[in-house]
Order: sequence, then structure tokens, then C-alpha cells
Amino acid sequence: MKGLISVLYREYRFRITNITFLFWDIFVPITYLLIFGYGFQRSIGSSFQTAGYGADYASFFLAGVLSMTCFSIAMNTSWRYFTERENGIFYEVLTYPVSRQQLVVGKILFNVFLSLVGAVLAILSAEVFMNVEIQRSTLIWTMLAIGFGTAGWFFFFAILALRLRRIDSFNTVTSICYILLMFASSLFYPLENLPSWFRICARLNPVTWQTDVLRFTTLGVGDLSVVLMEGAAFVLFTTITFFAAVKALNHAGE
Repeated sequence: MKGLISVLYREYRFRITNITFLFWDIFVPITYLLIFGYGFQRSIGSSFQTAGYGADYASFFLAGVLSMTCFSIAMNTSWRYFTERENGIFYEVLTYPVSRQQLVVGKILFNVFLSLVGAVLAILSAEVFMNVEIQRSTLIWTMLAIGFGTAGWFFFFAILALRLRRIDSFNTVTSICYILLMFASSLFYPLENLPSWFRICARLNPVTWQTDVLRFTTLGVGDLSVVLMEGAAFVLFTTITFFAAVKALNHAGE
């Protein structure tokens, strides 16, 4: 237990000494919500429709912002993984009286906490500034989806941080992942009227799975059977990336 608390404290100290990362993790997605949500809502007006339900764009985009928060926090944490491995601190940490399981779990718990804080702030901002009506009865499922989402993306980016050896390669790959996974998904727009090839790509994208689950739990928008399949697929994605990340961690520590 002491080891886990030590890891949590270490993560806390790093975050408060790097305010830029904290701002990017929590407040940049909210800025997206307020700027894009308000701007598109004004330009689209009441004509916006999604999945057969009437919903304004700001309400629709909220789930995307929640997904973006999980994704950004996981990606920024992986960058630290990479830099610590490059400067040798990572290998020093492995010699501490902390098990590797505690090291991974501590990082996940802290980042899930950050994601939940960002999610609460985003939901409050949507309600107060954009009059978004949230389904409070399913908020517990929203928070659970955020926790799983943060863990899944943390494992995914941790694999890249532990496997890639060059800083330019790491930055290039993570930037490509950010652009492709964010925009080839249902995060910014509904998929119904898009080309079939784009819909196929988006349906295979884990960002779409998480976003659709979050959209269902916050607005009640979507088909329950599809959402359940997407949720199960994301749990499978998280499980696979977890084992792959553990393997990469053990290989890096050898």
C-alpha cells in the first residue's frame, strides 16, 4: 500500500510542477466545447439531428469532449514515460521498493482521477454555459466509461512510449494517432450521412466506441444494442492493451 501511495504522490508532484500539462489535460477540451460547441451551434441552429433524435450540436459534442479528455491525458502521460526512459529515470524508478504492478496501477488511478475532474468540469460547463440537459440517472455509467477509457488509452500509448526508441519517431506516431483517431470517429460529427468508407473506418475506431457509449449515457442518444457491443469492444481493447503494455514494461526493464 505504501508503494501505491508513493506512486500517487509522485504523479501529483509532477503535475503541480508542470501547470502547462495540467491546463492541456483538463481545460483545453473544455475550451473546445465552449468554442466549437457554441460556434457550430450558432451556425447549424435547430437543423442538427443525430441518430434519429433531436439534439443540438453542443449536447452532441459533449461526449466527444469527454473522450478527448481521456485521450489527451493518456497521451501526455505516455510522453513522460518516454522522456523518463530516455534520461534514465525510468530505470531508476524500477529499482525503488515499488512493484511494477503498483507503478502501473498508481499511474492509472491518478490519471483516471484527472479524467474524472476534467469530465465533471466539462459537464458543469455544458450545463451552465450551453444549457445542455444531462441524464443524471446514468452519470455513474458515464464516469465508469471515462475510467475505462483513460485506462485503455493509457495502456495504448504506454506501449508506444516503451517500444519506440527515437523522440522524433514517438512524436510522429503519437501525432498521427491523435489526428487519425480523433477525426476518423464520431467525436465531432454523426456518421449517418458520411461516405460508407468513412463510416467503416470510424466504426472500427475505439474512439468511436467510447464516444458513443458516453453519448448514450449523457443524452440517451443511440441504439442500446450497438452501444453495448461498442462498450464490450472497448473493454476488450483495454484488456488487450493492458497485457501488451505489461509485456512492453517487462521487456523495457530487462
